[in-house]
Amino acid sequence: MARLFVSDVHLGADSAPAIGQFLEFLSTHAARAEALYILGDLFESWVGDDDRSDAALTVCAALKALTAAGVPCFVLHGNRDFLLGAGFCARTGCRLLSDPVVAELDGERVLLTHGDALCTDDHAYQELRSIVRARDWQRRFLALPLAHREALADEVRAGSRRHIARTVPTIMDVNGEAVARAFRAAAVRRMIHGHTHRPGVHDLTVDGASVQRIVLGAWYEQGSYVSYQRGSFELRTLPR
Repeated sequence: MARLFVSDVHLGADSAPAIGQFLEFLSTHAARAEALYILGDLFESWVGDDDRSDAALTVCAALKALTAAGVPCFVLHGNRDFLLGAGFCARTGCRLLSDPVVAELDGERVLLTHGDALCTDDHAYQELRSIVRARDWQRRFLALPLAHREALADEVRAGSRRHIARTVPTIMDVNGEAVARAFRAAAVRRMIHGHTHRPGVHDLTVDGASVQRIVLGAWYEQGSYVSYQRGSFELRTLPR
């Protein structure tokens, strides 16, 4: 059986087509898999495990059905859903992993990460990331009423759209030296990540060794996933 990897599904109130496609993916491809890895940004936003929006309820119930059927599901935090916590795990049966994490696939060590930490040229984003990932900030935020958190999340998404519109696209891509450092630190030859919304397979050389970086696409217009089976990695799309 294959092990599957997805990222940047970005499910929310305004993404009914993506929700439908993801539910179908769970009930078909993932249902036959050995395991599913979600490498961040499953949701367009997640303001706390008390989220009871229609999108959250629907997706969490589908993940619970998958894990209850015996398919393990592992989740990394993304830049949109870094507040996923123990409540989400209880609702879905998923297991949260640290980011980055090294998974062993049939004897090969593979680095899994959302990918935002690799975009070091985007200084404004990295500064924001360091603030919102702090436990004190998260504790204060989660103490706010749900409606207040939702309003703040809407403001942040609007700010993110403005930032993307005025930022040189290459700045929001990964930094080559940051990628090399990640390969060195993890002592791996392969990495899978998302975040940049630039799907592709990149063969590189780091310190004289051949390495590979596989980038997952976003689900705004079509599904994207990596299938691993018997030593082979394949980046696939699911046209909508």
